Amino acid sequence: MTTIIDGNEIADRIRAEVSACTETLAASDVRPGLATVLMSDDGASETYVSMKQQACEETGIDGFHHEIDPDEPAAVLYDRIDELNADPTVHGILVQLPVPDHVDKREVLARIDPRKDVDGFHPENVGRLVAGNARFKPCTPHGVQKILAAEGIETEGKDAVVVGRSDIVGKPMANLLVQYGEGGNATTTVCHSRTRNLAEKTRNADILVAAAGVPEMIDGDMIQEGATVIDVGINRVDADTEKGYELVGDVDFESCRETAGAITPVPGGVGPLTIAMLLYNTVKAASHQSGVAVELP
Repeated sequence: MTTIIDGNEIADRIRAEVSACTETLAASDVRPGLATVLMSDDGASETYVSMKQQACEETGIDGFHHEIDPDEPAAVLYDRIDELNADPTVHGILVQLPVPDHVDKREVLARIDPRKDVDGFHPENVGRLVAGNARFKPCTPHGVQKILAAEGIETEGKDAVVVGRSDIVGKPMANLLVQYGEGGNATTTVCHSRTRNLAEKTRNADILVAAAGVPEMIDGDMIQEGATVIDVGINRVDADTEKGYELVGDVDFESCRETAGAITPVPGGVGPLTIAMLLYNTVKAASHQSGVAVELP
């Protein structure tokens, strides 16, 4: 029988652990602070930021939100990041992507103090991740690791396939799965839009992580019996609903659930873990910057 993985339940446990850490910090007069910066009028981005700020409030983290008109010069965003870097009450900084076309995304990521880069995208933090000495693991791949651990799904010696090569999910996910240590030691293949015979590759996977941003591209014929299927995708597709759309993943859930041993739904799978790990990284940053030790799992 296929296990439908409840990401909300796993995320709730991590949030409870984060809340306990904020209490430890508070006992030493340290209040973790996360600054979110939005330079977009994209509705989805606004929703994501709102969810992150609400999660901060619920776990004892101070949330500071900054909005910048997307028509403003890039320098306005860069200056705001500099201000947040210098603010001792801000332990983590998250610039919600995407940014406008006239803003250099790489400059944005490189400008954030790597000690406050709770997304884990600064070049220094990417290098540390690849070297096996991560300061902050990127939130979504780290969340996937937490899901696998919570469900008792062994990675060591397994064949893992990551479909997608983004800097945000695909590449760091592959790095985490292949690395030596707990949650790693998998034989990892990265597939993408130029991969030939994709189904042949995915059918070899004991663990399949779909993160390509293509609605329902993975169907039941593309996975092996008993595989663990982790669907990172979240896509809006037209539908006869009140909103005029519905959310689907990169996996055709109904066809894959007949074959998979375990599978994450969309929504309610990986998404809650992404926010939980952002809170985790923020508390970790506050601990490092203040020198007050906390017990993060």
